[in-house]
Amino acid sequence: MMKQIFGKLPKKPSKSSTPNVDDDHIPPSSKPSTKSSNSNGANSVAYEALPSFRDVPTSEKPNLFIKKLTLCCVLFDFTDPSKNLREKEIKRQTLLELVDYISTVSTKFTDSATQEIARLSVVNLFREFPSSNQESKTLETLDTVDDDEPALEPAWPHLQVVYEILLRFVASSNADAKLAKRYIDHSFVLNLLDLFDSEDRREREYLKTILHRIYGKFMVHRPFIRKSINNIFYRFVFETEKHNGIAELLEILGSVINGFALPLKEEHKLFLVRALMPLHRPKCAGAYHQQLSYCVVQFVEKDFKLADTVVRGLLRYWPLSNSSKEVMFLGELEEVLEATQAAEFQRCLVPLFRRIARCINSSHFQVAERALFLWNNDHIRNLISQNHKVIMPIVFPAIERNTRGHWNQAVQSLTLNVRKVLAETDQVLFDECLAKFREDEANRTEVVAKREATWKLLEDLAASKSVSNEAVLVSRFASSVTLAATGKTSAS
Repeated sequence: MMKQIFGKLPKKPSKSSTPNVDDDHIPPSSKPSTKSSNSNGANSVAYEALPSFRDVPTSEKPNLFIKKLTLCCVLFDFTDPSKNLREKEIKRQTLLELVDYISTVSTKFTDSATQEIARLSVVNLFREFPSSNQESKTLETLDTVDDDEPALEPAWPHLQVVYEILLRFVASSNADAKLAKRYIDHSFVLNLLDLFDSEDRREREYLKTILHRIYGKFMVHRPFIRKSINNIFYRFVFETEKHNGIAELLEILGSVINGFALPLKEEHKLFLVRALMPLHRPKCAGAYHQQLSYCVVQFVEKDFKLADTVVRGLLRYWPLSNSSKEVMFLGELEEVLEATQAAEFQRCLVPLFRRIARCINSSHFQVAERALFLWNNDHIRNLISQNHKVIMPIVFPAIERNTRGHWNQAVQSLTLNVRKVLAETDQVLFDECLAKFREDEANRTEVVAKREATWKLLEDLAASKSVSNEAVLVSRFASSVTLAATGKTSAS
């Protein structure tokens, strides 16, 4: 259907030709530009304003509406602020009139009006972004997205009003979905999704609202929209790790997931496993983690049996060297566990609390604090209490080490509170864990002492042979006793 729209676009006139403009002939529109802004060579003589809707009879307004839409398909160059000032203002005022007309019209939009609105969107909105937008953005700048000023679209004075026209049309009760789907088709939706990579946050906000409205109005497009968003996620996670609109797409999906009927379809569960969970992997996940966490928790709240899948997915993509990301994961984990029931909790508690124990021992105080805060959640503490015989032996060594040597006073205080909770839960098991910890620490101290003695003997042997430059051969599996005997023989 996009071909039908493009097919109606006249060829660009030559530089030597000057189009004659009157009420019956509107300047030809250019095809969608490959640049963010473009000009079709309109001049001050050819581009003239059309009469206002207030100045024509009601019967002529539909035709005038189409003429104004066609007039606004002319593009101007916004990279030069001093160029075509008069024409730009005429177009902006015409676009604003179109917004008012769409908002107040009481009759259904005709086929030709619908086609021209779609054509207006195609010509003005659909464009490719300069490749430098992507090449200049590294993962580090994405991870700290607020540190750099985003590139703003210079043609925004016109683009904003065109987006407003499209939004009001899609949201209007006078727009017939069965008729409009001929022009707002799969190709239109794909081009709309491509625009989510815009660096201009204002544009992405409009796109988010419009796509959400299209998803609600055009039920026939819903599976295609979900599949297309999946493909964007796949390309982002497994190929580029660069995209500006992941947060906005996830925000749309959060509302979509909230409307999923129960029981969940297998297609939706696969979407969780294959698209949402891998989004935890990129280094720049902090730019969209809030929206991602909301989507994931929505799934668990709708189907509690997915809790085990989600927890294991989080453990799979758990950050090993990014403390700020680890804090975000712990926050999401708490939200997931709040919606988790006992049976699902038991399936994943061993690998889960091994990870939590490592977080408790983290030298980064925020990671340790966030892990210890889990015991402040009543629901999670009840789950831990019900399974304390398995959990306590796993986390006790980490808690005991914190009480003895963590550098942060707040972490030590929180650790003592958790230690007290464990003791009150099962004093006998607590004492057993404490005795085993002391035994393990003693064995570890003995191993460390033997290792240091071995290295000391090696240093002494090396020093005794250094004068004669004689090589020292030591068996890979030589014991400290053998080395000690060798040392005595050498000394004699």
